[in-house]
Amino acid sequence: MDLPCRWLFRMLLLVAACSGILFALYSVGRRSQEPRAPARSITSPPPFFEPKAPNSGNTKSQLCRHSLSLAIEKDHHFRGLFDLSTPVLLWGSLFTQDLWNNLSQHKVPYGWQGLSHKAIISTLRLLNNPESAELFGASKPRSCIRCAVVGNGGILNGSRQGQKIDAHDYVFRLNGAVIKGYELDVGTKTSFYGFTVNTMKNSLISYSKLGFTSVPQGQDLRYIFIPSSIREYLMLRSAILGVPVPEGPDKGDRPHTYFGPETSASKFKLLHPDFIRYLTQRFLKSKLIDTQFGDMYMPTTGALMLLTAVHTCDQVSAYGFITSNYQKYSDHYFDREMKPVIFYANHDLPLEAALWRGLHNAGILWLFQR
Repeated sequence: MDLPCRWLFRMLLLVAACSGILFALYSVGRRSQEPRAPARSITSPPPFFEPKAPNSGNTKSQLCRHSLSLAIEKDHHFRGLFDLSTPVLLWGSLFTQDLWNNLSQHKVPYGWQGLSHKAIISTLRLLNNPESAELFGASKPRSCIRCAVVGNGGILNGSRQGQKIDAHDYVFRLNGAVIKGYELDVGTKTSFYGFTVNTMKNSLISYSKLGFTSVPQGQDLRYIFIPSSIREYLMLRSAILGVPVPEGPDKGDRPHTYFGPETSASKFKLLHPDFIRYLTQRFLKSKLIDTQFGDMYMPTTGALMLLTAVHTCDQVSAYGFITSNYQKYSDHYFDREMKPVIFYANHDLPLEAALWRGLHNAGILWLFQR
């Protein structure tokens, strides 16, 4: 082989060797960037569970590898509490004489004791579509349902979490869900609005000057009634029929002024009293039950919405819920001046705070904290 050819051959070998080294380095770099299952932390949420902005590049299938059902199975304490077969929603086909006899033994919101049989059955007969049994209905994605539940806690003021909230498949809001002026902090998307008639109407009165002048409305939005009295059944029936409420404290109310003109039964969901009782007895069984306030006690609207999401979604992020440092923040994110959180006798906020912290540490939900 003459000199030019040998020189050319050696150069080719050198280029090939360098290419191989570069390829090896590139491959190592790629492998080091591949996601790995992180170690469980008791002080912070698993990194894979933290919500990402829409342009993060994460796919549903990647996130679904860490569904909350898997976290429940791995946690000894919560595995004994959860029963994911418990029906979340109540609809017409579930009504039987046995159900009536059973729920008639329990006071609202855990049953129908003292309520009108006619009012109950006339409402449930209108919830006769299979969609009434499914929270997500036909819009349910094929894989990984990612939900954000947005409470109204002051921790959200200045949080800049709006984009991450809206990146979820579904967003739950409740009570005085002020959005205008706080979009950067709480987002704009609303898939479900949860309430009792009492909390909804009180919010419209109490927070009207702070921006809550109407209940969220939208074509794809669904309303979740929490049956804390006969009022929910009467309001729900009238909403579906498109007529004024016929009796009770809300007599004469026109539901379309709250929920818009659409009256399809699929737009309205009703929590099952058995589900509320199950949540209370297993997750939020407060010591208040054995006091003079026992008949008044029930979990907050936010707690019921958050636990509803935990029982129906694959991943849940909680925003605006009480945390251990709640004293640093105002009661609501839309407060114009600092107002301390008030612990009312009909709720047990310390118990709820401990539950959110436990579920967060177990990787079952992700709790926004600052």
